[in-house]
Amino acid sequence: MQNAALRAAGLEGWRYQRLPVPPEALAETVRALPALGFRGANVTIPHKRAVLALAGAASPAARAIGAANTLTFADGTIHADNTDAPALLRALGEPLPSSALVLGAGGSARAVAYALRGAGVDVAVHNRTPARAAALARDLGVRFVDAPDAAELLVNCTPVGLGPDDGLPAGAEDPGAFACVVDLPYRDGGTALAAAARAAGCRVVDGLELLVAQGALSFERWTGRPAPVAVMDAAARGPGAGS
Repeated sequence: MQNAALRAAGLEGWRYQRLPVPPEALAETVRALPALGFRGANVTIPHKRAVLALAGAASPAARAIGAANTLTFADGTIHADNTDAPALLRALGEPLPSSALVLGAGGSARAVAYALRGAGVDVAVHNRTPARAAALARDLGVRFVDAPDAAELLVNCTPVGLGPDDGLPAGAEDPGAFACVVDLPYRDGGTALAAAARAAGCRVVDGLELLVAQGALSFERWTGRPAPVAVMDAAARGPGAGS
């Protein structure tokens, strides 16, 4: 997706590559990237919270969320930002739902809760580890629920759906109870939750749509150019998408 965007923008010599990094090597790797010629990096599970502590500067959103998914290297400084939050609002469009149930308590869930609360949505958070959900709710000023709550919008921020044999995440057993379902995991063939929600007549925003939205924002931060969103979406959904 990003390499297709770089080609479309005529940025010859730029390349986006995958760097699997174990947690114990995160700090050393991130600090080495600028000297290796990297302009920036995307950060994914499980590093979104840990990487924020490595940044010399951070956007207000990243600080408030407590997690970052986009790093930009400039002027000898590691700048941290969170494009997950604005990407969600961009993908949902207007009008926003009045209420939302967020499943999960990791970095993505924090970004989702922050974005929706800031937009005036009544947000409840549920997670299989109640203490983590309660901490998220306390930090971000949303509601913790120990059982799934009725809402217009369901957002699955758990990793359930990444595996080919994954079923529905806990709390999403009846996706038809929601008008709209956002499923952050993405994989070839789609997730069980996305399929069940579509079958129930829900509006579905899948993980690839959110991937493209946040990736476009990251692209613009690194290059200073408008992102070719249509090119990125086609590349994400083309052969090998989700691999």
